[in-house]
Amino acid sequence: MSRKMLISLIVLMAIVLSGLILVQTSMIKSASDIREEQFDQLVRNVLVFVADQLEQEEERLARISAQRGELPGFDNPIEGFGNVFPRGSYDGTPGMMSLSFSYSQQGPTGIYKEELKISALDTSQTKSLIGGLKGFMEQSMEQQERRKQWLRNTDWKSYKILLEDRPIERRIDSTRLVQFLETGLKATEINLPYKFSITNSNLGRQSVIMGDKDFDLRNSDISSQTLFQNDYDGPKPNYLNIYFPHRKRYLLKQTGLTIIPTIILTGLLIAIFAYAIMVIFRQKKLSMVKNDFINNMTHELKTPISTISLASQMLQDGSISNTPTTIEHVSKVINQESKRLSFQVEKVLQMAVFNEGRLKLKMKDFDINKMVGTVAANFELRVKNKNGTLTTEIKAENAIVKGDEVHITNVIFNLLDNAMKYSKDVPHIKVTTESRKDQVMISVEDNGIGIAKEHHNQIFDRFFRVPTGNVHDVKGFGLGLSYVKKIVDLHNGLIKVESAINKGTKFKLYFPQINY
Repeated sequence: MSRKMLISLIVLMAIVLSGLILVQTSMIKSASDIREEQFDQLVRNVLVFVADQLEQEEERLARISAQRGELPGFDNPIEGFGNVFPRGSYDGTPGMMSLSFSYSQQGPTGIYKEELKISALDTSQTKSLIGGLKGFMEQSMEQQERRKQWLRNTDWKSYKILLEDRPIERRIDSTRLVQFLETGLKATEINLPYKFSITNSNLGRQSVIMGDKDFDLRNSDISSQTLFQNDYDGPKPNYLNIYFPHRKRYLLKQTGLTIIPTIILTGLLIAIFAYAIMVIFRQKKLSMVKNDFINNMTHELKTPISTISLASQMLQDGSISNTPTTIEHVSKVINQESKRLSFQVEKVLQMAVFNEGRLKLKMKDFDINKMVGTVAANFELRVKNKNGTLTTEIKAENAIVKGDEVHITNVIFNLLDNAMKYSKDVPHIKVTTESRKDQVMISVEDNGIGIAKEHHNQIFDRFFRVPTGNVHDVKGFGLGLSYVKKIVDLHNGLIKVESAINKGTKFKLYFPQINY
């Protein structure tokens, strides 16, 4: 994939992902706004319900007052039923007696009154008086019926008008108000702590008449409802207010079922996008590394093959004298180049074995000090050929470890070979063994060109070679340090690198020590 196409793909994916995130964000906000509006509407319904209940409570009180003929809460209550008992009088005239019966009922719109008088001159009129009393009783029953009818026809709304003149704190029973609020909130399934108050806004100044003492008038989430809107003289500036301290938390929880899955899916989408981009770049980098590997491998394999082919041709076509010395020299060249070719192929095969997991280590106890001494002695000749020095410091007291001696030996050879290849003009290499707690440490230090810090973690990757611009003085496959890292890991060891540009490199290997 070309660089231009890769950038175009990334930009397109970013645009699509950004658009999707914007749509999801808009949907989440819309869902949150809808839920908030639903909640506010439920609260408004509760306040309307409470206001209606207070209206009905006052109306019921007006009807009761109309039936009883009295107004609760007034200093001069209206009198109850009138006196219906007969009154007798005697003015001193012989044989003269009179009886009078009266009834009166006062209401807010007038006085209902009836009166009956019966008089007798002497005792001879007793019979007629008794008859008159009988008639009075019948008339009294009729009066009772008329009274009931009058009460039924009494305008209770007039009582309501009188009740409306009371201050708001006397028109509302705080206990009943709380009951109405609890009933309304329970019906709407709003189970939240709340604060409420009754406020008055006369002259533009709001004051709390009743309710919670810690009610905050500055709260931005207050819902209000005008009280007694059906008053005869019009509604007064009295309001029922309520707010919920945990409203936002409640709404967030209610909308969480919609928001949380969306956030999770969006986060996963972003993570997948980032991972896809990372894989694309990694694959592109791996492709470049593989191409470099193929180029290096072609060169490394082609050189010995060409040399062997040329030597064989020289022996075959008789272009040189077939003296024993010449034949020995050509044979030696063929043998060395064959070994070189075999070594390069072996490296590739070793990495294939690692990748397929078919490598089997032959574990046994052996002495690191002896192994390092043997490797150094074998390698010293190559260093001296470049007029360099190879110094060994055997300091480990107990250097017995359990591992595959052949592979660990190859690890040390690889590190020494790198120290030779990447050294400056004259190599100076130092190999040291030390005891560190329960581990044996082997260090290989050189005075080579060094490794930049940003590449310290990459040098153990397969096929990776430290960039050197357009200069390719040192050939290789980029497999040596990858092999070293795998062998150390398989022995439960640890490898560290200390290096800087033009200051040399030092590798430290740590292997578990066996204590007897």
